[in-house]
Amino acid sequence: MNFSFDFSNKNVLVVGGTSGINRGIAETFAKAGAKVAVVSRSPEKVDDTVQSLKACGAADARGFAADVREVEAIKTGIDAIAADWGKLDVVVSGAAGNFPALAMGMSPNGFRSVIEIDLLGTFHVMQAIYPHLKKPGASIINISAPQAELPMAGQSHVCAAKAGVDMITRTLCLEWGAEGVRINSIIPGPIDNTEGMKRLAPTEKIRAAVVKSVPLQRMGSTDDIAHACLFLASDFASYISGAVIPVDGGWAQGGAAMVGAGLAELLKKSPD
Repeated sequence: MNFSFDFSNKNVLVVGGTSGINRGIAETFAKAGAKVAVVSRSPEKVDDTVQSLKACGAADARGFAADVREVEAIKTGIDAIAADWGKLDVVVSGAAGNFPALAMGMSPNGFRSVIEIDLLGTFHVMQAIYPHLKKPGASIINISAPQAELPMAGQSHVCAAKAGVDMITRTLCLEWGAEGVRINSIIPGPIDNTEGMKRLAPTEKIRAAVVKSVPLQRMGSTDDIAHACLFLASDFASYISGAVIPVDGGWAQGGAAMVGAGLAELLKKSPD
């Protein structure tokens, strides 16, 4: 079946949108004709992504460099985009940090850094976008992770942070719903050719086990997540809010926790 979404005259913001899953999301909205803005910490990545968005067909493309941990920088950048474009129709919040570490081998600063990027960063983005959301009609999508629902060895920091992100999604569904703002979370499964998957499946043995553990017997692509975002941001999903939706080929039904088991084995063997 041939089907496409039209986001012409829509203003889309993708936070963390210069790499991996989030860049794929930004480029897909650009191909659908939207104006797309991206945010990340690297000015070079922002510039490169903006050029790519234009090549993909974005009606307009721009971005700014900021750390989601710095609330004033995020607010200032988003204020500037809204001043030029007007109200935001779609916001995808996906900035994230991760590294494998067993709880007893992780420093408090290491734990704190992931909480601040993933959880506090999401809160900062939500506060910054609220005055600029189209009301009614805006759609917000938080990019979560399997760790939000499934405990994984070597991932206590991410499990805590992403569970918090999903509770922000559910809570803001209650707080903002009366204004016609929808908010949902997507939980990506194992997505090929991303930095996150390289960290969680650093060996061919773990990678093969991951593929075997997915009921659909394959890793996903950034397109799989981007297409889910297009749907959630569209009128076809106008009655979906407060949902936490796995886009994982069924991975969460049985095999996802094996990634943590493989990581734990590697970490215990590591001299560090």
